[in-house]
Amino acid sequence: MKRKALGYYDYTVILTYCGMLFAFYGIMKVIDLEYWDAMVCLMLAGTCDMFDGSVARTKKRSPNEKRFGIQIDSLSDLVSFGVLPGIFVHQIARDIPLSGLVASLYVLSALIRLAYFNVLEEDRQNQTTEKRKVFMGLPVTTAAIVLPFVYVVYDFGLVRNEVYFPVLLAAMGVGFLSPVEIKKPAALMKICILILGILELVGMAYLAGYNTR
Repeated sequence: MKRKALGYYDYTVILTYCGMLFAFYGIMKVIDLEYWDAMVCLMLAGTCDMFDGSVARTKKRSPNEKRFGIQIDSLSDLVSFGVLPGIFVHQIARDIPLSGLVASLYVLSALIRLAYFNVLEEDRQNQTTEKRKVFMGLPVTTAAIVLPFVYVVYDFGLVRNEVYFPVLLAAMGVGFLSPVEIKKPAALMKICILILGILELVGMAYLAGYNTR
């Protein structure tokens, strides 16, 4: 009997895999103190996550493939929007007291939120085939838009106090665990988010060039 590699490798999970790879590369860039590159990687991971669900729904999947998709998406999200932002903020705000503790609790809150989402999502998919319309708690992907924006503002010089970064993580961590319903963004909203991301990239590219003058 021919044995295959563990896991699934069809096109429905490629974006999820790519998102995690972007995020891990971003972590390496943070370690190298290349913050601009790290933020670009975070935004690319967010873009992959924005569309991976839509791609997955184009193929009829087996129950195991659906369960695998739920698990692998959340595991990728933990690396992309939990670990990467946590390490980034700990590095950039390392002189701020308790920044490491805040970053650690942020990653923990992302872990709890994603695991809880998996439980609810498996139950939901067993009961209906409709697309999810609301999220419970702030989506962890929020970090892919908010954190680069704050870094642009910081690098531009409008805000020069690193304390804003752990404060931002603390606020997002609380949002991840808050029992509030947030409407899932429709196609138009996704386009708006994508445009905002492009504007952030343009701003980052401009500031990166400005800093090298």
